[in-house]
Amino acid sequence: MGTEGANFRVVAGRYRLEARLGRGGMGVVWRATDQLLGRSVAVKELPYDETLSAAEARRQRDRTLREARAVAQLSHPHVIVVHDVIENDERPYIVMELIEGGSLADRLAHRGPVDAAEAARIGIALLGALGAAHAAGVLHRDLKPDNVLLEAGTDRVVLTDFGIAQVAGAPTLTENGAFVGSPEYTAPERMSGVRTGPESDLWSLGALLCAALSGESPFHRDSLGGVLHAVVVGDIQPPEQAGPLLPVVRGLLERDPDRRLDAGRAERMLRAFRDTGRTPPSPPPAYAPTVGAVPRRRPQDLPGRQPTVPPVDLPGPEQREEPFLRQPTRRVLIAALLVAAMAGAGVSAAALLREESTGDGGPTPKSSAPTAPKTPATRQASPTTPAPTP
Repeated sequence: MGTEGANFRVVAGRYRLEARLGRGGMGVVWRATDQLLGRSVAVKELPYDETLSAAEARRQRDRTLREARAVAQLSHPHVIVVHDVIENDERPYIVMELIEGGSLADRLAHRGPVDAAEAARIGIALLGALGAAHAAGVLHRDLKPDNVLLEAGTDRVVLTDFGIAQVAGAPTLTENGAFVGSPEYTAPERMSGVRTGPESDLWSLGALLCAALSGESPFHRDSLGGVLHAVVVGDIQPPEQAGPLLPVVRGLLERDPDRRLDAGRAERMLRAFRDTGRTPPSPPPAYAPTVGAVPRRRPQDLPGRQPTVPPVDLPGPEQREEPFLRQPTRRVLIAALLVAAMAGAGVSAAALLREESTGDGGPTPKSSAPTAPKTPATRQASPTTPAPTP
């Protein structure tokens, strides 16, 4: 065991855990002191569950190590820094930089929405962070206000919590038929299990920008069935406060991932707004994206593929409202309508979605109940929710 004290605990003979900063399904984050180097750090501890089998405990450990590896290969000013990974009593800990300041979710809860200029600044920083992650083959998959930290004194924007990140070439550790993430910020193609890629993180950014400007996701509803319907087929109505950034928000919240605004164009448009006070309808060539942002290859650009969608610079309202009925997403529409029609009858929305997806154990969203604001800390990932039996 670690060394115990009246108000602290030392693990691995080096890190003194002093105060709990946050707790989630994927672990507890502590404010700690690295006694060897004499610096403050944040330490993420995997929760210990004696009821887990050896295989389940190993899977949890592997998930924690995968998170550390995913972040350790990234070097970007807007991505959380991992200092170390240790084991104590066969339990892994991730040692990270300590960000003094709360999350964007804390900011919205305590001070209300931000203005368009601040939203653009946050968006530019996150696009840079996502560009670096995607270039390294890492998909975040849980971009939301809770996982964006705002450093006190510097206003530095930091993307954290890669606990459910997908890393190219690494095995998927999620149980078959399980869904991880936050439905209000999850792209429709990922919700249905049809596909996932960098463009799915960009949809999440579009929802996050709406939340930053208005206080909540445009897909917030009182029930899981309502969230699913809103994400997959409901009319997308950006909040009135998103008006100054509407071309960017509409482009990111395009349901067809092949038509969605890519990171480079979105960043150029936000930079133009930051400098001129207005968002252009298409990306101005004078604004170069951050180094490391990787343009997404469209299907028509891939060898042997014929264009399925005419290339467009920015999806307009008429395209955005177009029914999303192309296969295999027709099944998604059917699933969402079933969810909306049968939610009152006690039928599991997640089970319906799984049955109507790809047929091989599609995703099951977790509850969309609102989460209480968290204290300043490195944020926790959403827990994995096993799919209920239909």
